[in-house]
Amino acid sequence: MGSSLTRAAQWTSSGKLELTPMNESLLKEVLRFVEEFSSRHPQEAEHVFEEPLRWSTTLVASDFKTDYDISDSDVQSHEKDSEGHPLLQLSPATVYVRSFSQLSRLVHLADDKKLEEVQACLEENRDPVVKILGPSFASILEKHDAHTDVLSLEDKEGDQGKVKLFLLLQNMDNQLLSKCLKEIDGRVGLDPGAVKSEVELLKRLCSGGEKRVLKSVRYTSDYVFSNGCRAPPWRQALNEICYLVIEPCDTETLYITCSTAGVFLNGGIKQGGEESGYERASDTYEDLGTLLKSTSPHFAGNTNEQDFAVQELPSTQKIQHVEPVDAEEQGQPQRSYEQQEKNVHEKARQQHAPNKAGGGKKYELCPWWKNLGLVSLCGYVMIPPVKMCVCQQSHITLRPKTPAASVPVDAFSESSAESEEEEEQPERRAESNTDLPPEYWQIQKLVKYLKVGDQTATVLTLCAMMDFNLMQETCQLAIRDVGGLEVLINLLDTDEVKCKIGSLKILRKISHNVQIRRTIVDMGGLQSIMKILDSPVKDLRALAAETIANVARFRRARRTVRRYGGIKKLVKLLDCVPNLASLTANQEKDVEVARCGALALWSCSKSTKNKEAIRKAGGVFLLGRLLKSRHEDMLIPVVGTLQECASEESFRVAIQTEGMIKDLVQNLRSDNDELQMHCASAIFKCAEDKLTRDLVRKYSGLQPLVLLLSKADNKQLLAAATGAIWKCSISMENMAKFQEYKALETLVGLLTDQPEEVLVNVVGAVGEFAQIPANKATIRKCGGIKSLVNLLIGTNQALLVNVTKAVGACATDMDNMAIIDKLDGVRLVWSLLKNPSADVQASAAWALCPCIKNAKDAGEMVRSLVGGLELIVNLLKSTNNEVLASICAAIANIARDKENLAVLTDHGVVQLLAKLTITTDDRLRHHLAEAVGHCCMWGSNRASFGDAGAVAPLVHYLKSKDKAVIKSTTVALYQLSLDPNNIITMYERGVVKPLVHIMGSDDEMLQEHAAGCVRNIRLLALANKKAELFH
Repeated sequence: MGSSLTRAAQWTSSGKLELTPMNESLLKEVLRFVEEFSSRHPQEAEHVFEEPLRWSTTLVASDFKTDYDISDSDVQSHEKDSEGHPLLQLSPATVYVRSFSQLSRLVHLADDKKLEEVQACLEENRDPVVKILGPSFASILEKHDAHTDVLSLEDKEGDQGKVKLFLLLQNMDNQLLSKCLKEIDGRVGLDPGAVKSEVELLKRLCSGGEKRVLKSVRYTSDYVFSNGCRAPPWRQALNEICYLVIEPCDTETLYITCSTAGVFLNGGIKQGGEESGYERASDTYEDLGTLLKSTSPHFAGNTNEQDFAVQELPSTQKIQHVEPVDAEEQGQPQRSYEQQEKNVHEKARQQHAPNKAGGGKKYELCPWWKNLGLVSLCGYVMIPPVKMCVCQQSHITLRPKTPAASVPVDAFSESSAESEEEEEQPERRAESNTDLPPEYWQIQKLVKYLKVGDQTATVLTLCAMMDFNLMQETCQLAIRDVGGLEVLINLLDTDEVKCKIGSLKILRKISHNVQIRRTIVDMGGLQSIMKILDSPVKDLRALAAETIANVARFRRARRTVRRYGGIKKLVKLLDCVPNLASLTANQEKDVEVARCGALALWSCSKSTKNKEAIRKAGGVFLLGRLLKSRHEDMLIPVVGTLQECASEESFRVAIQTEGMIKDLVQNLRSDNDELQMHCASAIFKCAEDKLTRDLVRKYSGLQPLVLLLSKADNKQLLAAATGAIWKCSISMENMAKFQEYKALETLVGLLTDQPEEVLVNVVGAVGEFAQIPANKATIRKCGGIKSLVNLLIGTNQALLVNVTKAVGACATDMDNMAIIDKLDGVRLVWSLLKNPSADVQASAAWALCPCIKNAKDAGEMVRSLVGGLELIVNLLKSTNNEVLASICAAIANIARDKENLAVLTDHGVVQLLAKLTITTDDRLRHHLAEAVGHCCMWGSNRASFGDAGAVAPLVHYLKSKDKAVIKSTTVALYQLSLDPNNIITMYERGVVKPLVHIMGSDDEMLQEHAAGCVRNIRLLALANKKAELFH
């Protein structure tokens, strides 16, 4: 129910189980297991599943007995789980089952439909173990060392019943796979040679005029791979050999698939075909003759006196499983797929590897073919033995090219922020063989020697291959095209150290190629390389780690490293003492191993989960120790890993506590640009925290950062340095130091002719500098205002957020605002309110506030923007609180102009503001109350706010602990209190007591508005009293 379903069961492309003997056998075994489970294991049968098994059933309410609550067409069991859910529930056509006891009962109730119910359950619950036990147990079920892992889970989960159930399912899974293995082991299959011979004989039957037996026989593809197959590589992985189109004389055209398991009709593969065309459409027959007899009476009538079959000679040798060719032999990337029965076939290959010449399978033509005079055409068919070098034959078995995707899957999903560094790229191949250089053919010849030579010849061949320029793409592809990658990976499983070293040296170089490193992962080579990390030979560990560093440059490879325990092994390689004055030869090897380990971790650290795995494995301490090394080739991968991991908060805290900031600052003074870049980048990410910013200043790291701005030609270094300056300038103490070093003038000069990754950081830093009044004049004098306004027309959202913030900060200066207005900067900022990014909208709205406040004729400027006010009002419908707060602040400034306030009112600003008053966000409350107070000053807006229900929520704002909220709310309540109906609402909500308390404030304006509101309430009360006296 775990591996057996994924490895042995045969599925259609639509997710259904195929109608094959193998699947039928599996279903019967699962049915027997479920039927007997309650009686054999009553305690485990009561265990409640983590999630219910759910499927479409043929059972109806009338099929259930007295142990169930039946209501019309719905059925529920009496037993319920701890949360009150019934352990079995039937809603018309769908059944939910939460325990094996209920599953057994349901199967018994199904009577003659038992098998159909089991099949439906498995098809709609492709991974039932996940639902029964949860993902932690399900992932263990796929491992070879499951016993050790389950004991650790037993300690963690503390549920022995769950562990017992797991062991029962594991035992069941092993029994299913063993049964499949026995069934497959006893088969006698086909091979490309036998199929080709039979097809040639069938073609002879297409001649003879009216007496012919068949009209035509042809292949769907004329291309023959090196293993004799004609099927595409991804279908060869499913043991398919070729596809035929046969026209009988008396029936419609037949489309036939020939596979190692036999032949069958497919969905209609003509030329290449769609995926749906590969699906089985008939039973499987042992050979083409048997299939044709069952489908064509004419063919059967002309051959019924002879046994149309390829007969087997006595032999103890079973036929070899056809080895699929590399998918990239055609120049196309290999597909990811679930290979059917892969482990079963692999075991069969190991058991039946040829031991001596002549031990292979022989076939003899039946008498019917001999009578046709065709014996001399074919004779006997031999299956060639698989060739391996001597050192391979004694230690390893050739592995099938199984994609990494077929190994057990854990709950993995990479960070959404993580990009795939290498997209699928079309392979560049030469137009014809004549375009290939001689090195291509020489390397291919060496690979052939590698396959057949003994140990000495293998080592010599590896040395000869390393004499070529393996960094050249032609040489890399030559190794792959002739099957050299598989041989090199197989050599890693030998006990010969020299062979392993030679293989790794070649893999280390050719793995720089994108297609090759993907092929290595597809073939499962990364797992073999990771095993070598445990080797006692230091040279092997270093080479293996460096090869992993090259291969793990795409997401799937990094995931494979983590899932197979590679992160812990790589972290362990870092354990050395690199900063000794003099090192022995042995210590130098330790340092080299650590350097290669750091390189591999650097590649792996681009994954969020890998970063956490590095931290949990103790990588922070070891990286911190290596950071004190004097060797730049060690420092670069170490700092590179740290700066990648510093994007995670937990890692930033660890970097601080391990005291690495001092070493990062010290390495900023290095002469190596790459090392400086990584150090600056690490500081950039860590400086989000105030303590880090203070440490950078403490260790005199601010001046080296400013000096790096002079290296404007190195854009990566410039981006890292400007980013570090930006984050460090958030602290005012650092700002003062930067002013001493004239950093602002240099930054303003970088606002033009720079890539976006540099501009984002430069503008962010300028925005922080602009918070200080004196710096605003400096920005203007250096021509920075014009440069900032010019950047408002960009599309990079991060850049736009920083630019609008910087423009808004500069606009608080009247002289700067005059330049911004002259350059049409306000219109450009306003247009950014249409940007789809909420961050850009909010930043633009905040920038508009000082622009409107400090413009000479702000009212006219706003009205000149066609559709601008309507756009502002519509943004009050946003669901983002930051956008709403900024828009409310902008409306408060716009409403100071009466004409603009009238337009806002016509656009429905009152009703939209009133709807927002139920918010609990104090930042939004502050600016919302401010907007309400200003909008009250037009027409009947005060009464409209009362009618819209805005008054009562505003009274509640006075309970806030935020002084800004209380101040703006008091002003708004004063304006609203000028309407009698609003006063009644305020009084009923108990506004008087908090207002009296506010009247004791030190803020005179606050006192005045609170007192004014109380006065208005009192005046209304006196007027009511007088009215009562007169009436």
